[in-house]
Amino acid sequence: MVDQLQAWFGISGKVAAITGGGGVLCGAMSHGLARVGVRVAVLDISEAAAQRVVDEITAQGGEALAVPCDCLDRDSLAKARERVLDAYGPVDFLINGAGGNSPKATTSANQSFFDLPEEGFRWVFDLNLTTALLTTQVFARDMVDRGEGVIVNIASVNSFQPLTNIPAYSAAKAAIRNFTEWLAVHLSQNYATGIRVNAIAPGFYLTEQNRFLLEDADTGGYTPRGQKVVGKTPMARFGDPDELLGTLVWLLSPGAAFVHGVTVPVDGGFCAYSGV
Repeated sequence: MVDQLQAWFGISGKVAAITGGGGVLCGAMSHGLARVGVRVAVLDISEAAAQRVVDEITAQGGEALAVPCDCLDRDSLAKARERVLDAYGPVDFLINGAGGNSPKATTSANQSFFDLPEEGFRWVFDLNLTTALLTTQVFARDMVDRGEGVIVNIASVNSFQPLTNIPAYSAAKAAIRNFTEWLAVHLSQNYATGIRVNAIAPGFYLTEQNRFLLEDADTGGYTPRGQKVVGKTPMARFGDPDELLGTLVWLLSPGAAFVHGVTVPVDGGFCAYSGV
């Protein structure tokens, strides 16, 4: 039985590239994959953030490489791909995790919908959707050449239902879900049926991008919005980043060989609860 489970879910020795790998959620994914024997290329626009994650991984006996990369710059992505190829060879797994929100694309008492700056909206959309597009264009070519690989996009519960105050982020994450479905079909029909594309939709986890919305900087407690989030989450708490790892490993593994074009919520029941 142990051998069968290893055949289903073992991914040791594979190579993964993770964008946004210096952040909270994708940093946890980098750690988790390294712990199960994956060689991890940690891509981040902040080389210091990527290196910090890599140093932690290597200190625990894992294998990882810090790769500075601007995922909105095709030349930067091409250089990142070359670094990964030189170190590990072509990637088996691509996790498109670069993303986030901005106060400039968030409505508030001080910034109405009608006053949202266009550049803030465009920046959030590019950070979440365009990065996934460009990174896939650069890294998935090697998957096409080999006829196999796994792409996992990082969506959000916003992909299923928009939240108040964050129109750009909600729209961008809905686009990620749609892009995941489109890309799954397109790659299968035009390139290789051995390449799978899925997405994970995290619920609410405290990160540097959303902390200003959910946590009161002065008191350390939850903001009214943070309280509403926990109140609409049946498990009555925020998620722990490590709680994304089981779903990630499953989607990457042979055990998910017929799972294609889906977005899996990992949200403590948030999407299942209407609030009533």
